[in-house]
Amino acid sequence: MGIPQSIQLGAAPLEPATLAGTASAAELVARLPATEPLHRNRVKRAFDIVGAVGLILFFGPLMLIVGLLITLDGGPAVFGHRRIGTEGRDFTCWKFRSMVVNAPEVFEKLIESDPEARAEWEATRKLRNDPRITWIGRFLRRTSLDELPQLFNVLTGDMSLVGPRPIVQEEVARYHVCFPFYMRCRPGLTGLWQVSGRNDVDYGRRVQLDTAYLLGWSLWGDIRILLRTVGVMLSGKGAY
Repeated sequence: MGIPQSIQLGAAPLEPATLAGTASAAELVARLPATEPLHRNRVKRAFDIVGAVGLILFFGPLMLIVGLLITLDGGPAVFGHRRIGTEGRDFTCWKFRSMVVNAPEVFEKLIESDPEARAEWEATRKLRNDPRITWIGRFLRRTSLDELPQLFNVLTGDMSLVGPRPIVQEEVARYHVCFPFYMRCRPGLTGLWQVSGRNDVDYGRRVQLDTAYLLGWSLWGDIRILLRTVGVMLSGKGAY
């Protein structure tokens, strides 16, 4: 699935390239007052709660099996990492562990010794051939099943079913003038980036897609993204 040139989620089409590529800071900030913070949208929150409960009930048995397989490989089944949420507040984002226990040490050694890997990480914040990934972790990432524990983040109100990809503090600078938009919405379990190529999309385009999502939000748009996410999970395209 290619990256859309015009995104129709709400009432009017949005051009991602004008949002973060060519628009000035003043032009972007001028659109903020007319944009309701999505974390205050009661319809979206109600949809999140109902959807998260339903998905937890549906995927519950699978989550138990996955957790058991991960623990058999050694180490904890779930890990939490600090991410930036709505209004810039930090929260613990939960995922099934898909990496080896000593992942930080493996990463530092790779980045120091492999210039190509370092360049890839700086461009996308991802590694196509990541030596930290375990055997079951590759399957979980390809199918996005490693994200399932974030359903509990949705229930607690730290995340939404659909929204921008949750980021770490080091990524704030990459959002530049678009960061105020990011803070007006709960990070999402899935989003426009995930159904538009995922890791095949560079970081700049990801920021454009996240901003376009907020400016063109609609409940029907969220439903469409969730439906498209199913296809992305089955195909595994752009996941690594």
